[in-house]
Amino acid sequence: MTGRGHPGMLLTCACLVLAQGFCRATAQNIPDSDCLVCHSDRTLTKTNDAGREISLFVDEAQLRNSVHKTNTCSSCHTDITPKHPDDEVPAARVDCGRCHAEQTRSYGASVHGQALAAGRADAATCQDCHGTHDVLPPTSAQSPLHFSRQADTCGQCHPGEAADVAASVHGQAAARGVRDAPTCTDCHSEHRIEALSTGQPRRIAEKVCSRCHASERISTKYHLPPDRVKTFFDSYHGLASRYGSTVAANCASCHGWHKILPSTHPESTIHPQRLVETCGKCHPGATENFARSRVHVDLAASPADADLGTRINWWVRRIYLTLIVLVIGSMFLHNILLFLKKIAARLRRADRPILRMDRSQRWQHGLLALTFIVLAVTGFALKFPDSWIAWMLGSSEPLRRWAHRIAGLLLLVLGAYHLLYILTRPEGRRLIRDLWPTRRDLRDLLAAAGYLTGLSRQKPRFGRFGYVEKMEYWAVVWGTVIMGITGLMIWFKIPVTQWIPRWAVDVALTIHYYEAVLACLAIVVWHFYHVIFDPDVYPINPACWDGRVSRHWMEEEHPLDESLRSPSTPTPDPHPNPVPTGQPNATPQPPASPDPPAPA
Repeated sequence: MTGRGHPGMLLTCACLVLAQGFCRATAQNIPDSDCLVCHSDRTLTKTNDAGREISLFVDEAQLRNSVHKTNTCSSCHTDITPKHPDDEVPAARVDCGRCHAEQTRSYGASVHGQALAAGRADAATCQDCHGTHDVLPPTSAQSPLHFSRQADTCGQCHPGEAADVAASVHGQAAARGVRDAPTCTDCHSEHRIEALSTGQPRRIAEKVCSRCHASERISTKYHLPPDRVKTFFDSYHGLASRYGSTVAANCASCHGWHKILPSTHPESTIHPQRLVETCGKCHPGATENFARSRVHVDLAASPADADLGTRINWWVRRIYLTLIVLVIGSMFLHNILLFLKKIAARLRRADRPILRMDRSQRWQHGLLALTFIVLAVTGFALKFPDSWIAWMLGSSEPLRRWAHRIAGLLLLVLGAYHLLYILTRPEGRRLIRDLWPTRRDLRDLLAAAGYLTGLSRQKPRFGRFGYVEKMEYWAVVWGTVIMGITGLMIWFKIPVTQWIPRWAVDVALTIHYYEAVLACLAIVVWHFYHVIFDPDVYPINPACWDGRVSRHWMEEEHPLDESLRSPSTPTPDPHPNPVPTGQPNATPQPPASPDPPAPA
């Protein structure tokens, strides 16, 4: 159809629109004045599900001053119809989650929400804490959730706890108007109310009490001891809770839960006259001498104002620390000097005529090792600033950052020099030819697997370099490229993000970290075994120092190396294959070498 349309259809549409508007008006747009006809009566009450009589009176003036002053009655009571109350259908509980979804989800996970879901009619609801028609912001002094009135509000259901809080140092401070005094919600959370009586000791100390007692601002402002959380975790109880104990004493075990009082108060659980009783809860048979033990002991603090036992303990600690440094330091120095002497004597006695690494290669290997160690130490110190590695560097973030960057630049410069070395020097070109992977490397790897697992009695024979050296060498090349690119992206993230998305830098940071973990583990597990822990070279392969190894070692590990051949000895294999020496950059040379012979 075209034109003005069919008259019957237009009439039908008009009826539907009118009906929809009528339904919306009856269900949602009931005037507040209609509700107040009954609810302005101060005597109007009902008995709720918990059996308590509650008032249904609505003070229009309070409603207009509340946070819901722009709401209408029907916008909250969406179930009410114009037939109410003649239909004798009681108003349903207001669903606050329609406007306060996040708070409602938190409430659902609380002890109150769980109790309500379990059918407890007396469980606290939103209205019990916030009020009904007179809801005010918590900053208002008239609000039931104002810090000065919270104990009274919670006390409607928890009168005993409220009385204890009112008598405690926290309640007394709140009564004086101290805003920093902890209230019920400061300890138990706001909507996701927690039952701390079953909480983990570590959580209570870290997440509850430490909110105030580890705060420098609060400790300074109210002249509180600043170290109470730290010294607790340094104590036996704190250490036990940190390592997962669920029965170790926490802050509340000694100080109480709600009625927390200073140690000078006769009713305090830590008063000298009650310490035996308090300690005896966990330590049956505790005596007065046992109870005199201090929990919050700062071993580094000055003993000037401490008791006799603390002063003696302080001096004993200082004496032992000095003794440990002197005795163990002297032992360490003695053994290091003895170790170096014996290594030097062993090198002088050893018959090591074969040159494995020339002087240039030894310098490259040494600089590579140095930059790698610096990068590993400073990198992990940057990643974990609270670790002992960071502490060893003086906990200086600028020092860690710039030492890491400088070492990274040196590694890139060393990589560039090595590239020129293998392109321009005859020794370098020979090095890259011998380190180039071949199909025989795979056959050697399979043969080595059979030999190591006992499936074969034939030990693989290698030439100058084998799969071990080749894996190490190309891993270093790969790691240097990856770490260099990602490191520069992280360092110069502002210019980089002018060309690529910011998430690329985050990905580079992830790659940088896990590549560093992979490289460090490979060095410790793979490289260190071949150059240090291998029984044939322990305590270290000396080729990294003077480049030379013994003929016996070469015949055992590299029987196909050209340096073992002589004019009268036929070549055992027309296609000699490289073999591992444990030196990633190891470069065996022919007997004729510019280096002088090793000393006898």
